[in-house]
Amino acid sequence: MNTEILGVIATYGLTLLLAWPLARYIVKVFRGDKVWSDFLLPIEKLFYKISGINPKEEMDWKQHMKALLTINLVWFVYAFFALLFQDKLPLNPDGNPGQSPDLAFNSAISFLVNCNLQHYSGETGVTYFTQLFVLAFLQFVSAATGIAALIVVFKAFKDKTVTQLGNFWEIFLKTITRILLPLSIVIAVILIFNGSPASFAGKDTIVTLQGDTVNVSRGPAAGFIAIKHLGTNGGGWFGANSAHPFENPNYIGFITEMVAQVVIPIAMVFALGMFIQRRKFATVIFAIMTIGMICLLIPTMQAEMAGNPALSHMGIQQLTGSMEGKEVRFGPAGTGYWSTVTTIISTGSICGFHDSMMPMTGLMQLLGMMLNCLYGGCGVGILNYYIYIIIAVFISGLMVGRTPEFMGHKLEAREVKIAALITLLSPFLILAGTALAAYVLVHHPDASWAVKPGAWLNNPGYHGFSEMLYEVTSANANNGSGYEGLGDNNVFWNVSTGFVLILGRYLPIIGPVAIAGLMAKKKYIPESAGTLRTDSVTFGVMTFAVIVILNALSYFPALALGPIAEYFSLYR
Repeated sequence: MNTEILGVIATYGLTLLLAWPLARYIVKVFRGDKVWSDFLLPIEKLFYKISGINPKEEMDWKQHMKALLTINLVWFVYAFFALLFQDKLPLNPDGNPGQSPDLAFNSAISFLVNCNLQHYSGETGVTYFTQLFVLAFLQFVSAATGIAALIVVFKAFKDKTVTQLGNFWEIFLKTITRILLPLSIVIAVILIFNGSPASFAGKDTIVTLQGDTVNVSRGPAAGFIAIKHLGTNGGGWFGANSAHPFENPNYIGFITEMVAQVVIPIAMVFALGMFIQRRKFATVIFAIMTIGMICLLIPTMQAEMAGNPALSHMGIQQLTGSMEGKEVRFGPAGTGYWSTVTTIISTGSICGFHDSMMPMTGLMQLLGMMLNCLYGGCGVGILNYYIYIIIAVFISGLMVGRTPEFMGHKLEAREVKIAALITLLSPFLILAGTALAAYVLVHHPDASWAVKPGAWLNNPGYHGFSEMLYEVTSANANNGSGYEGLGDNNVFWNVSTGFVLILGRYLPIIGPVAIAGLMAKKKYIPESAGTLRTDSVTFGVMTFAVIVILNALSYFPALALGPIAEYFSLYR
């Protein structure tokens, strides 16, 4: 078997081995059991005392969402003004300027919502201060926000009838102190020992192998890179992201970062079964998510390892596969695995440039972000999957002529309407956003407010359309990766994707939490012989079919205009 494929299998296997004990630890933390990290309790108590928070005050789902949205608004204001005036703040050895208002608006929202859609280059667009005290800070709190929202849903599932679902601030703080910080320290240490910089010095001057003298940016990057992957954030310290040798120094770094970005999403699926004591239910969810990932991964790796047919037609041998836009250190199979995982779990980091990959790979990347429920980001992956479960339960109930029930509670019109609205939200944002971009490109080619849309695309035709579709899809999925052939640092893209980022983040969090909170208040109905079992293989297949059918109906026309058309034009 190809050694690259063996490396991919070993990396995924290592992720599963680490995810299981991590899931057990997560359950103990949020159940209030004694754990090794209890030595941090005095620090947490000090935080509560300073902020005047009572961590034992119970909240219902509305109070949870009020707290979540309020503190997120505060962080946005802080981040926006810090980026706007970063040139006047300390820790700026390279003298980088402040961001423009539209770019600061986009950057602040992007990191706030766990997307990290970067319309700037890390070396020149931000300073050490804003990298550490704004962007890295947001990478911690955005990941903790998603996990905290999911724990609220866990608590709603756990009890038969309940209105009080714990305290948001306690869950949020424990997520950072007990999970994200300790794991980030371990990952950062591994990266430092393998070559990632952790210095506050400015640019260094080096002479390359071909004799050129160049300035190389550096900085305290290792800690930033650790939470970037662990929190499924994805923002690069450097413009080249994890294709940069300082961000991803060698194959050990590659494996470390791959495991880091997948381990919490998988662990949260395992933790679901442990927390609510329905392990079979969690196993079905994990199986469907894994099957979905494999369906995207195999075509991607095949396409990249087979090489480019246009080059083959010219008589050029491609013994190592398609190497355009890829690091020799990682190869096409490893890069294909990274590109699949980073798009299905909303990390959005890159170890090779997505814009240069084969049309089939682009199709799989777009599908991964459009589905946005195969493992998903920290917490929000299961929240997105939960919406599909509600739709599947509703349809199944209609098919057998029974009132739909889930976890012992009746599923009624209000919950179904919320699920339907959330299901329709993503297609609306993606398709409307792409249509708006295409309209501006065609009808306003010289618009100064859009900085000449005709200069947006470095690639015409099908691929150019894919670049715009990818940008909006990435923003909606809180992913952050991009086709870098698109010129996106202008007023149009900064503002339009900024609003897509907001809606694509918070409504899919509020919706599932609201459904779980509303259903948890209802009278519990014991299971009977006629109860629809949601932990069966049959229901798993039903959910998978709902995911496939809904997304095929929503996105096929747009995909046909982009990567599918490009595929047939290349392989004809």
